[in-house]
Amino acid sequence: MNAHVVVVGGGIAGLAAAHRLLSAGARVTLLEGGDRVGGKLLAGEIAGAPVDLGAESLLARRPEAVALARAVGLGDRLRPPATTTASVWSRGTLRPMPKGHVMGVPGDAAALADLLSEEGLRRVERDRALPPAEIGEDIAIGAYVADRMGHEVVDRLVEPLLGGVYAGDAYRISMRAAVPALFAAARTHATLTEAVHAVQRAGAATPSDAAGAATGLGGSAFMGIEGGIGTLPTAVAAAIRAAGGEILTHAPVTELRRIPAAPESPDAVGGPGPATRWRVVAGGRSVVADAVVLATPAWAAAELLGHEAPRAAGELGAVEYASMALVTLAFRRSDVQGLPGSGFLVPPVDGHTIKASTFSSQKWQWVSDAAPDLFVLRTSVGRYGEEEQILRDDADLVEASLKDLGAAAGLTARPVATTVTRWTDGLPQYPVGHLARVARVREAVAELPGLRLAGAVYEGVGIPACIASGHRAADEIADEIIATSETTHPGAGHCP
Repeated sequence: MNAHVVVVGGGIAGLAAAHRLLSAGARVTLLEGGDRVGGKLLAGEIAGAPVDLGAESLLARRPEAVALARAVGLGDRLRPPATTTASVWSRGTLRPMPKGHVMGVPGDAAALADLLSEEGLRRVERDRALPPAEIGEDIAIGAYVADRMGHEVVDRLVEPLLGGVYAGDAYRISMRAAVPALFAAARTHATLTEAVHAVQRAGAATPSDAAGAATGLGGSAFMGIEGGIGTLPTAVAAAIRAAGGEILTHAPVTELRRIPAAPESPDAVGGPGPATRWRVVAGGRSVVADAVVLATPAWAAAELLGHEAPRAAGELGAVEYASMALVTLAFRRSDVQGLPGSGFLVPPVDGHTIKASTFSSQKWQWVSDAAPDLFVLRTSVGRYGEEEQILRDDADLVEASLKDLGAAAGLTARPVATTVTRWTDGLPQYPVGHLARVARVREAVAELPGLRLAGAVYEGVGIPACIASGHRAADEIADEIIATSETTHPGAGHCP
């Protein structure tokens, strides 16, 4: 297979697609509009200590991210968290992360005894006496859990956990998309409590999974990489170049058009009617490709698909995003004492600025080893509907974080260094109906030979899910090109 495939977007999904396509024998050009690859994976440093300035852990229960790290030579740098203990800052106190729940939905009210009021605990137990609920094709998890178990369990646990994953609102988030195992179980069990027990018996989710997913806290189900998760995209990029792939940065794509295949290109992607190729215009340069993988945010894909796939463009243009900022702080280690575990989550209902804090020097041994005299931690600020938070200046965000850290954990020291990293429109929202929207987008795009989509919009916002979406797009492109080649030239072999 000698087809030329252009991948638009240099986040981890686009990099995974390019890496996979090269292994299938394609020629690959990856176009990234910014000055670096990696998207929301960004390795940096503070006061000389290496630290992630974007996503900091990956779900190891899914194989895609760990496998990719090993494939590009990072296998010996994969590291589990040094501690799996996390807390919830609720009603003015750091409380241990409860056990026995699925993304905050409890199987036993007693597990939440330290987090909920007596009335809240009684309300959770009422689920067992309620008649079975009718669940349609989708439902907001916050609304459903509140109907069955009360608002307090949503506000105090589901919201900081699941809402933290998407930087979103649990009362809007699709249960089918965000917690599919629980959604399926809830449709076949009489009570939500029974559904939680069914999911737990199946091993589909644990409290440590939930804590880690929300902001990289806790849990052996998660892995980091020595030097930072942000080293993964640079290693994948190096592997792509070593395999003969081309990566161009500062190359924003401004146009995507189908064009007739040249007569001398019988292997161009076809279908009913004339075979076609794709013209991709980026930074004043025009590239002709047999196929294209669009691994961009939804709004960017919508702009590029407006001419060729207006129905898909309309759907993608309606996807909403949340913005957030990460505030990284370095203290003298001697000034920081007694902080518990790997960090804590914050229920938005309490009205604080920060939504979570990760104690990086306690969570990751490599951070501590690299800077033994420092204590590094991060806070996250902003979520869906709070875009004004990231418009605050750096000093304001730092002071707000310090105020909340003092109130939550008694931290009174001043940092020796600070860094604020903003992720504007960083996380797509998965409201009720999101999976149906994705299905409509894919149906529309499937009508265009040689085009596939990848990224956080389609299969989940986590790193393994993004990699999986890149692999899916690459595999479908490879299969399509192979099928076309064999139809045009019977007896042609599969790509190596």
